[in-house]
Amino acid sequence: MSEKVEVDELSESDVLALRKKRLDEWRKSGDAYPNDFRRSNLAVEVLSLHQAKEKIELEEQKISVSVAGRVVLRRLMGKASFITLQDSSGRIQLYVRQDKIGLEAYEEFKRWDLGDIVGGVGYLMKTNKGELTVNIKEIRLLTKSLRPMPEKHKGLTDLEKRYRQRYLDLMVNEKTRNVFQLRSLIVSKIRQFFTGEGFMEVETPMLLNQPGGATALPFTTRYNALDASMYLRVAPELNLKRLIVGGFDKIFELNRNFRNEGVSTKHNPEFTMLEFYWAYADYHDAMELTEILLKELALAVRGSTTIEFDGVELEFGKPFARKTMREMICESSPSINQGQLDDLQTLKNIAERTNISVAQNWGEGKIIMELFEALVENKIQQPTFVIDHPAEVSPLARRKPLEPDLTERFELFIMGKEIANGFSELNDPEDQAERFQAQVRAKESGDKEAMHFDQDYIAALEHGLPPTAGEGIGIDRLVMLMTDSPSIRDVLLFPQMKSKN
Repeated sequence: MSEKVEVDELSESDVLALRKKRLDEWRKSGDAYPNDFRRSNLAVEVLSLHQAKEKIELEEQKISVSVAGRVVLRRLMGKASFITLQDSSGRIQLYVRQDKIGLEAYEEFKRWDLGDIVGGVGYLMKTNKGELTVNIKEIRLLTKSLRPMPEKHKGLTDLEKRYRQRYLDLMVNEKTRNVFQLRSLIVSKIRQFFTGEGFMEVETPMLLNQPGGATALPFTTRYNALDASMYLRVAPELNLKRLIVGGFDKIFELNRNFRNEGVSTKHNPEFTMLEFYWAYADYHDAMELTEILLKELALAVRGSTTIEFDGVELEFGKPFARKTMREMICESSPSINQGQLDDLQTLKNIAERTNISVAQNWGEGKIIMELFEALVENKIQQPTFVIDHPAEVSPLARRKPLEPDLTERFELFIMGKEIANGFSELNDPEDQAERFQAQVRAKESGDKEAMHFDQDYIAALEHGLPPTAGEGIGIDRLVMLMTDSPSIRDVLLFPQMKSKN
């Protein structure tokens, strides 16, 4: 019975019952799930083998291959049939003849289903239409698929099902497989880049007795052995800077972070970050290094420094724009000038007109940040470093010497998304203690994302943190850009989904 008949005429439960019956028959013949077949060639390697030896004339010159994968297409034609296998590299067609494998084996072969995993040994040939094919001498069923694949012509178009059952998405959607192969390439290239620049990769804990390193609401858990509440890290920053204090001058970590926030096309509560710290450097150095990194990634992934995202051409081959947060707010609205940004009451009035609800404890810096997010952020398309953030919203960044209300901080925005956040690190322990105290006051006033006071980190700073630049780059959003993916769920193999129960 063909897969089309099964899907069209039987319910999924009937298909499952029929395939289980076939599995029972297979069990009687011996090992139903053998593990002694060894594949020697991926589909992409088969093509390379043929290109290396184009003319196949004599029997002894034939190229022998061993392939394995999932059956995704089949054409049964009497005593000779074609099936197509899919492996991690692509697809390869197999030609199966009754006189080659024997009548009994061929009859068994015809009862196999789409989705079954098989292995075959044979030699390369080309069909009359010129399609590279493996002419099978031996073929075996390795794993029985009990459930049907998504219908081949419709594919898997239900977004929620694609995210919940990613294995089906990977099985039938080539674009999805390509995205995650490119994600792996991006992470690999990042490691190569920083290692090549003399940075050492390190690891820091994800389970902490006190959250820190970013203004975000943490996830809490319970450590039974210690009878203590613990937190999943929101950022590795403070531990990484402790390592700079200890004497490692150039370090990076590719880390998993957890923030107890909502889910959107740009947010997932569990996400991947790159963080690097560089002693005897400042935020200008970090920006320059970031430009080089993104240029190299664009070349590696897209083959050009110009890439397209959502129909917009983005240029990574030229220096990125650098603008202050204050000047971008003024550019976004002709009715706002720099002088108004220095007066708290005027800022409150502007915020009210912009439908921003101002909390009583907000200062000028917090309102400026909120105005930027409301008026500017989503309008930025080309790579832009937004620099000189208010100290009030930058508790870990070094103040600007001549403008102490501002910090040597930047955020990189591309297509309305924050891709990176970096700054010259605050290494004055007394100033850092005051900033922590301000965060504690904000938390007491109801700001759930404000930081805790980390006394051990202050002690580390009192031992001496050299002048340092630090930066975090969101890997998930970076992959979105590099693969032209509209949602963060498209670049996470297992995005967070609401329980069906």
